[in-house]
Amino acid sequence: MLLLHISDIHFRSPDCLNPESDPEQSYRTRLVKDVREQVNKLGPVEAILIGGDIAFKGAPEEYEAALTWIRQLATVSGCPMERVFVVPGNHDIDRALITRSLTTRNAHAAIKAAPDHSRERVFRDHISDVGTATALLAPLAAYNEFAKLLNCQVYLPDRLYWRQDLPLEDGVTLRVHGLTSIMLSGAEGGNDTRESLYLSPLQTVLDPVDDVVNLVLIHHPPDWLMDQDDANDEICGKAQIHMFGHKHRQRHCSDRHYMRFSAGAVNPERNQPGWIPGYNLVEVNIAGQGGARDLKIVAHLRQWQSNPDKFRAVESEQGDPYISHTIRFPGRERVALAQPSEPAQLVPRLVEPVAEGGGSPKRAADGEAAMGDANTRSLVFRFWQLKSSERREIALRLELITEAELADPEPERYGRALIRASERGILEELAAAVMQKERR
Repeated sequence: MLLLHISDIHFRSPDCLNPESDPEQSYRTRLVKDVREQVNKLGPVEAILIGGDIAFKGAPEEYEAALTWIRQLATVSGCPMERVFVVPGNHDIDRALITRSLTTRNAHAAIKAAPDHSRERVFRDHISDVGTATALLAPLAAYNEFAKLLNCQVYLPDRLYWRQDLPLEDGVTLRVHGLTSIMLSGAEGGNDTRESLYLSPLQTVLDPVDDVVNLVLIHHPPDWLMDQDDANDEICGKAQIHMFGHKHRQRHCSDRHYMRFSAGAVNPERNQPGWIPGYNLVEVNIAGQGGARDLKIVAHLRQWQSNPDKFRAVESEQGDPYISHTIRFPGRERVALAQPSEPAQLVPRLVEPVAEGGGSPKRAADGEAAMGDANTRSLVFRFWQLKSSERREIALRLELITEAELADPEPERYGRALIRASERGILEELAAAVMQKERR
């Protein structure tokens, strides 16, 4: 599986609204062309992972311009839009709204001021309260309108982060966890500082079940989090692939348990010291079987150079135009169970069914992870193309939302409805309803 990892695109209005006068346009165009050349060598991209800062100030028109460019990038890379995933960055926050909202600022201050041992409880209380949850989400409104098309929107308290499953070889699943590092971003004059943000243990439930490779996509690296030690330990201990943005520095590191990438930035500030646009193409494959199975990662780090203007490969220490790393990823031994010599007495078992591949019992949240299926994500995309009245009629008729939830913002209202359809096993019924509307 070939993954395209980019971050920090920074579509800034009004410049981005007119490509002919946008000084950043040429770098984005060069990146698209370079991706096309690399895909001709490596094969099509199967998922695009965008690590935040799609916009510059969280304005709706910035996301409109960004979506047009992302569609172009997806087309040249051979990746369907249904396989594009995003997380928010600090520039996806409407900071002006935070300045005007005393409720949002008070919520930020209360969570930050909480003692370390009780911050998780204070954070949980705030995101579970309707009033403060609404205030915390308000600066993300434009981002959520954009992200809902990709089923990557954020709402509280039940979708602080998202996760989606993609199939690898040998029955292995790549589970992408899109974490949200910006819930406390944008206060204090809009200038976040190191250790001023909070992830919380609510987002690092990276269940290390059999036959699942955990990939974490998040905007801020751990050193920007006030709970950085705990967050870093959880990510390193439970996720094999880490993808970060924010620092505008293209880096990679690895040990025997994981490989970590910083994407650089598609569009860093041109007057920034060490200004170097960059992006990553990461091949992920499973080699071997059973206890001898490995996770093979080959990374093609592409970095900007001037004179001549082009992207070039970042070489390994050995001079190769790629970076390779192997992680032992043993599978379960498939042991045939012996048949009993006499029929066993059938006794009802008061336990939950175990998830495929072992591990913890199936939970309702598995319905969300299963929505990484290409057909399901295509259905999500088609659902959002319907008129608002058509979405409402379908969701109410299939009892995917309640009358009371009609007051919720659309990204939250129908985000819940789509996940409920997956959890209840009625995606085919939903698809039929969508198709009926499309034919009119």
